[in-house]
Amino acid sequence: MTTEPREDNFFVGYINVLPRPLRGFLLVVAGGLIAGFAGAALGIAASQDNPGTGRFQSGLGKQQITGVLQAEPYPIIRALPSEDFPEGHTWLLSGLGKRGVQDAAAKLDGALVDVEGVIIRRGEVDMLRVNRKPGLQESKATPSERETALVRSPPIPLGRWRLAGEICDGKCYVGAMRPGRGLAHKACANFCLAGGVPPVFVTPGRVKGYQFFLLADQNGKPLTDRILDLVGIYIQAEGEIEQIGDLMVFKIDLASVEVL
Repeated sequence: MTTEPREDNFFVGYINVLPRPLRGFLLVVAGGLIAGFAGAALGIAASQDNPGTGRFQSGLGKQQITGVLQAEPYPIIRALPSEDFPEGHTWLLSGLGKRGVQDAAAKLDGALVDVEGVIIRRGEVDMLRVNRKPGLQESKATPSERETALVRSPPIPLGRWRLAGEICDGKCYVGAMRPGRGLAHKACANFCLAGGVPPVFVTPGRVKGYQFFLLADQNGKPLTDRILDLVGIYIQAEGEIEQIGDLMVFKIDLASVEVL
């Protein structure tokens, strides 16, 4: 009596052919692994904070802005009125890489300047990453433009506030890197702040409609390295708030800081 040879389930690598009974099993396992990894990836992504809409506006190319330079607490430009900003606009400034522009700004404090760079934008917050050349230079504006520009409203004091939020470096948070906040970004933020990039305070609440504040010490001066230990964590602090054009400044009292 003869019988058909039985196909064995044994796999021999050098034959390079899978036994038929194993093919279905491996397809099920492979499909399950793919689905499992895809589900894990979606779950992890869904659990992360929204990185925000900030980014380099590279499509606009290099932009030149004319306005009054204010060197402290950190360099900003109070720009002339334009089609986009009929009431004028206040821009944060940073240099290339993880650097600020304090040295160049100190020589032109209070002057009308032309500055060329690339815009980084997040919501209503704008920063200009200043090009190495021509960088900051005295403006070539007409006398009438100069007269208009140099008439700037003084800072408006808004009293003492207690805010909860996070200290970030202004360049990455606004869009140079995403998400640009949180403990995962702390080391990068500290390198930026140590290099002179403006520190900012971001709060989930609002003061006069604003959630974003340029930071200064209680006297309106640059902050010391004491803030580096507070970057990337959720804190609560008190301080005076003043409005410069359409930019808020939080003069933080570091003695009042509480880690939440």
